Amino acid sequence: MEEVVNEPNVEYKKRHFTVTEYLEMEKASQEKHEYFQGEIFSMAGASTNHNEIFTNIFLEIGGKLKGKPCRPYGSDLRTQITANGLFTYPDISIYCNGLNQSDIDKESFVEPTVIIEILSPSTRDYDRGHKFDLYKDIPTLKEYILIDSEAISVEAFYLNEKQNWELIEYKQIEDTVKFVSMGFEVALSDIYNRVRF
Repeated sequence: MEEVVNEPNVEYKKRHFTVTEYLEMEKASQEKHEYFQGEIFSMAGASTNHNEIFTNIFLEIGGKLKGKPCRPYGSDLRTQITANGLFTYPDISIYCNGLNQSDIDKESFVEPTVIIEILSPSTRDYDRGHKFDLYKDIPTLKEYILIDSEAISVEAFYLNEKQNWELIEYKQIEDTVKFVSMGFEVALSDIYNRVRF
């Protein structure tokens, strides 16, 4: 069965797209799309749990960063990874010392310090695997946090002093997630507030 894409319809029949074509289509689109190596991928809508988690973690981070040079942004902020050409919309990205625009698009930004993805069944494997590999090409990235929307589970990857990625897993509601590069913690009980499994 062929997948129906409603807009910008005709252009989707092409196999590969230039960055310019993608950016033009994205301006006209009511949905968000990821772009990688000439291909455009529709981004799925979010569940209620996803939205609850997003609200909880965004409010916590926003409060802890108030008055500091780092600032969180939601999934409407497009990130470009110049080293590999990915354009994507992380669920939450933290940028420090201002937003640095892409050289080729004023509505895309480069060099976040922290990226947070809220896992869903359709994105779980991609976010843990290939997407993380692509994110590792961001020279300023210090932490990558994955929050499960179907169980109490947070995987926090951070760059250690030897510039190797380390993983800390949090599985208990009593746990507190350490944002190593940011210098603060967020309780899982706050992240999962009002979330129903």
